[in-house]
Amino acid sequence: MTARIAAALVSGSVALIGCTGLYEIPVETPIQAKIDVSNFQRVLVAGFVGGGSKTVDTNTETARLLRSQLRSKQNLRVIDSDALSLTEEVDKRLGRLPIAVKPGDEPEIKDEKDLATYESIFADAAFWKSIGDQYQGPLIVTGSIVFNEVSRSGVVSQPVSRIDADGREQYQTVRTFSDMKGFAISPKFIFIDGRTGAQLHTETYHEESLYPTTQNTPALSSYFELMDKLLPSFLNTLSSQRIRGSRVLLK
Repeated sequence: MTARIAAALVSGSVALIGCTGLYEIPVETPIQAKIDVSNFQRVLVAGFVGGGSKTVDTNTETARLLRSQLRSKQNLRVIDSDALSLTEEVDKRLGRLPIAVKPGDEPEIKDEKDLATYESIFADAAFWKSIGDQYQGPLIVTGSIVFNEVSRSGVVSQPVSRIDADGREQYQTVRTFSDMKGFAISPKFIFIDGRTGAQLHTETYHEESLYPTTQNTPALSSYFELMDKLLPSFLNTLSSQRIRGSRVLLK
């Protein structure tokens, strides 16, 4: 290619760009639901085996939050009911005396290892069918959730500003060793057919939020922050979602 031809092409490209416009076109990407709920008219958020936190009642808070989200995001009728105390149900089966846990007490379930004793209840089809019979065979949402404090130490990157010789502010990334603290949440959502007691689907998640050790973040605020990250995936299990975005086109 000669210099004259190349110059002509560049000139033409500049002219083309100058005469064209940029158009932002909204687009939607459909994501199909993970389970078919067309045979159900009602959904029961039954309750959760919860633990980890001294200050957050993960069973009650999770049941309340999911009911609120399901009312606004899908077509199933949400049943109003108190969250079942599945921990007490398992303790009763094992012949254990119920423990009255007050705010600030050590939880009966401290971490995910402690869940092993309680997870057998999710395979008890007769138990879940009996629950479903009370509410005309709905889709049942249950599972386990552990929310606890965590601490991490390691190298983190953060921007640091400085003023150069010309008086301009410049930023550079500095890696430093830092101690962090925060919270982690590990929920398992189990979907059960209330007509038969059989499990239909299971979803497991894990999220963490870390903060500088000097930052005081209430446990309940962090709980909702972490749950906000999980809710879109939870809702997509039951209903098709559309992710809205845009594309830029030349014309």
